[in-house]
Amino acid sequence: MDTLENDPLRLVGTVLAEKYLVEALVAEGGYSLVYRARHQGWGQPCVLKLLKGIESMSPGKREALVASLVREGSILRELSSRAASILQAHDLGTWVSPEGEAYPYLVLEWLEGTTLAEAVALEQAEGRPPLALAELMPLFDPVARALAEAHRRGIAHRDLKPENLFVCGMLRGPDCLIKVLDFGVAKLLLDAGAQPKNTGLSSQASFTPWYGAPEQFSNNHGSTGPWTDVFALALILVEMLTFQRGLSGDDVLALAVEALHPSQRPSPRNKGAVVPDEVEAVFLRALSVRSAERPQNIGEFWSELRRAVGMEPLESTTFPSASLGAGSLPGVPRGSILHEPTLREGTAPGAPPRWLWGVIGGASLVLVAGGALLLGMKLSRPASTPAASAPPALSSAPVRASASAPPPPACPAGMARIPGGEFFMGYEGEGALDQEKPVHSVKLDGFCIDITEVTVEQYRSCSEQGRCKRALTEVRWPQMNPLQKRVYSPLCNIDDAGRDRHPINCVTWEMADEYCRAQGWRLPTSAEWEFAVRGPDGRTYPWGDEPPDANHLNACGKECIDWGRKNGVAAELFAMHSEDDSFPTTAPVGSFPRGRSRYGLDDVIGNVMEWVQDWNGPYSKDPKVNPGGPAQGTERVIRGGAWNAGHMVWVRPSFRFQFPPDVSSHGIGFRCAASLVSQR
Repeated sequence: MDTLENDPLRLVGTVLAEKYLVEALVAEGGYSLVYRARHQGWGQPCVLKLLKGIESMSPGKREALVASLVREGSILRELSSRAASILQAHDLGTWVSPEGEAYPYLVLEWLEGTTLAEAVALEQAEGRPPLALAELMPLFDPVARALAEAHRRGIAHRDLKPENLFVCGMLRGPDCLIKVLDFGVAKLLLDAGAQPKNTGLSSQASFTPWYGAPEQFSNNHGSTGPWTDVFALALILVEMLTFQRGLSGDDVLALAVEALHPSQRPSPRNKGAVVPDEVEAVFLRALSVRSAERPQNIGEFWSELRRAVGMEPLESTTFPSASLGAGSLPGVPRGSILHEPTLREGTAPGAPPRWLWGVIGGASLVLVAGGALLLGMKLSRPASTPAASAPPALSSAPVRASASAPPPPACPAGMARIPGGEFFMGYEGEGALDQEKPVHSVKLDGFCIDITEVTVEQYRSCSEQGRCKRALTEVRWPQMNPLQKRVYSPLCNIDDAGRDRHPINCVTWEMADEYCRAQGWRLPTSAEWEFAVRGPDGRTYPWGDEPPDANHLNACGKECIDWGRKNGVAAELFAMHSEDDSFPTTAPVGSFPRGRSRYGLDDVIGNVMEWVQDWNGPYSKDPKVNPGGPAQGTERVIRGGAWNAGHMVWVRPSFRFQFPPDVSSHGIGFRCAASLVSQR
């Protein structure tokens, strides 16, 4: 479906918002058109979804729907920056047709893989047995954490099912990552009065009955909320353990009877799986008919299940009471407009994925390509369209949550907000080095920090405007030999046109400092950097305590050693692991989402080391408040390992490097920090 004759809006071949080249119409639903597009600047494919049919709504309902999309998209953008298992939202805007009709559009990441439902069907067709509990827990841990993060912010999914979980990689493979799709555009459309006819569902029933909770079948069982997602996820896990649906009726009435039957719960044992008593008890509670008897959010449920199998609970399962209205979330102002997105590199241009996942509005979805259902998602921020053609609901003016409750301080675009708090800086575990000791208490005010390392593209823009010095094209450090200069200087990224999205390197501390100050920001302190990477819970690595591998970071593996042999410097390199992470030297920023910190920061270890503000000096045991390091010194601190890091200790966030500030290295870059700025 990629010809103009099949394109009702005749968008194929045009460019939206001066950056999205529309390549093909790939799906059409009751309330949406889904196109494959390509970002012209970065050459990356993306999903472009336009809402249609809303022109028949009253102006009030139409504006409320679009405002809801913006608000919910803002939250989704934040969630996807913190949880790799949530589909990323990149952009939001409005296209105005030649006839003057406005079509709000959403831009999503382009995924390769298949749905969990299709992956399970393939497993069954190949005669494989259901997953064991030991396989299930690590596979669904990122999914549970992603949903727990959503619930922490008062957002319930309310339509969890295998078709809304997308498997990137092979289901039982080491590189498998499951993404959560569809956070409720269909529900928003229903709320706005655009319910499709003849769906057979009530106005509250924008859900899939085979995974429905009692309260979704009948209002008599209360309202929906995070506890509804607990019920659905428990059913999905039962299905993975047994390869049969927890609810197995043939019609909505039969499924409702099953969901509401108090003595016949669809637990693992009742479906034929062999699980320990403790595990069965967790499932029976999660599948309770009464929502008040279930864990009240995914964080509680997953922690209970982890305890039942002998694992540690999630770091935190304390959640705000959720009214589930996005505008009521603490710390999220109504009408929030998202910052300019960073598209992740990954899929090669011109190589279409197996299935395309976009947004199909409404409760009834259309079977379009290769038997795959195109499911709903809700998205992000307005693009920079002309004010005359944009509907009032997409105004960039912030809407206050209430007159008495001003929004919290906000961070500049591209930065994550790090709340103030206390933590123990340093490390005293097995193999701790002098640079990491002694562990001492540090208290920090809140601050902002770049989500990614400063890129070549960003730094070049600053230097071309005359506000920053041009990055160096040669490496230099004390005792550097001629071979090192010859081999490593070509790795300086500034002159490589194909590395715009790679981190800038070959910059001195002064250059890094000048760049940040030119933006009105600064380099982070060493304490701020470590807190942003580890958080307050003392984890060993940004993602937790699991040892690093090729899925977590760009460090030295097989690809690095092969590069070293080819260039005559293999003796200087050590492999951290035997895997190939696909990047012999630097990688585009954000290429390793599994290695993100709890605050959503990319590449805080690996890729390039990062200059920070501090002079190097010894730690003391005394508690510190907003420490900035020694007042003077001869070497500046560098944090985080680089692409050539060969020892796990080098990428431990508590470990410190130090170099003279005039060093220029292929393995050193930086990111900036900023003070919180109020939106008042």
